[in-house]
Amino acid sequence: MSDSKNVQAHWAETTRLTVIMLAVWAFFSFFIHMFSTSLNGIKILGFPLGFYMAAQGSLIVFVAQLFWFSKAQDNVDRKYGMAEDE
Repeated sequence: MSDSKNVQAHWAETTRLTVIMLAVWAFFSFFIHMFSTSLNGIKILGFPLGFYMAAQGSLIVFVAQLFWFSKAQDNVDRKYGMAEDE
């Protein structure tokens, strides 16, 4: 693969990964909280699901998302030979 095509392919995968991450972030930042009153009918450990997602669930997802994004981006960088040396 030529260097220019390699860079373009790297950015295409990086852009796709970023869009996926932003979609997950938007879902857990906005959409879950918009429907929290209707989610309150479902109980988790005795707490209404809407309350749980607002208080802890979204934060847990965000932390997991950071680790997942870091690993996924490192895999993309290594695939195209653009990883940083350790």
